[in-house]
Amino acid sequence: MKDDVSIAQSVAVLIDGNNIERSLHEVYKTKSAMLNFDTLIPRLIQKRGLNRLIYFREGKNISSKLAERLHENFYGAVRPCHKSADIPLSIKATQLSSKVDTIIILSGDSDYIETVRHLKAEGVRVEICAVKETTAKILEEECDYFHPILKEDCFIYSTGKKKKTTSKAKTQKKRATKQ
Repeated sequence: MKDDVSIAQSVAVLIDGNNIERSLHEVYKTKSAMLNFDTLIPRLIQKRGLNRLIYFREGKNISSKLAERLHENFYGAVRPCHKSADIPLSIKATQLSSKVDTIIILSGDSDYIETVRHLKAEGVRVEICAVKETTAKILEEECDYFHPILKEDCFIYSTGKKKKTTSKAKTQKKRATKQ
């Protein structure tokens, strides 16, 4: 019976990059933790249509590789913000509210509670996707659906730099291999 249902929802995904990055760094105890958009975005939108994907991030040091990847895979955009992403993301969500059925906000920040309430009053379905441990309970309760960011939605990147070994460590390593 479920196969007979055709879902024709249009979805916008708005990402508070700084909030999500801080949450991942806190939970995984490393600043090398990153979202794997290739697994996360398809899981979030399921069989619905992706209308927009925008990654908001404070500061000017935004990876050009991330911007290219989001554009190539999802026609996504990266928007640098002067300070925090809260206001630009909320404005964009309000602008998109008449163009989409669902807005998924990637952030656990309680600053979005009024945005969520406004969007719902406009008839937009609002979903939150965030790290459960760092998400404001009020935000989780107010949204229409909560998607927890799972371990498989993340990865730890390596910088490729090898640690320097001291001469003492090299000597110990040589002795260990001889035995």
